[in-house]
Amino acid sequence: MSRAPITKAGSERLRAELERLKSVERPKIIAAIAEARAHGDLKENAEYHAAREQQSFIEGRIKELEAALSTAEVIDVSRLNPGTKIVFGAIVELEDEESGEAVKYQIVGDLEADIKQALIAVSSPIARALIGKSEGDSFEFTAPNGVKRYEITGVSYE
Repeated sequence: MSRAPITKAGSERLRAELERLKSVERPKIIAAIAEARAHGDLKENAEYHAAREQQSFIEGRIKELEAALSTAEVIDVSRLNPGTKIVFGAIVELEDEESGEAVKYQIVGDLEADIKQALIAVSSPIARALIGKSEGDSFEFTAPNGVKRYEITGVSYE
């Protein structure tokens, strides 16, 4: 079985979420279920069914995080020394060659990818096109809305 790469920061975020789910959310749901049971008939008790559904979601997320973290390989990006080449963990600044729009992404593991936080998965088309390139290079990749061309304007590692 191959180990999924994850940044140190991503690992810490996922571990914090796991700890919050186990120590805060789980007890809260258990208390809500106990309170709903005290109200009597469970067949028509919407609070009980909602709490059980929430419990199912939380338990599923806990299992998902535990499994993912147990097989993840934590890579400390600050210890990498790739020079100017783009590798896993790189923070890249790009400029769209058509519109001139500038964007900044960090290439991270699939487990921690979140486009809203500018964290792109190493398996994504844009990340695969970036790996191995250097600052100043131009590249193109096929996005869902067509072929995009970017110039790499900056590469850093934190």
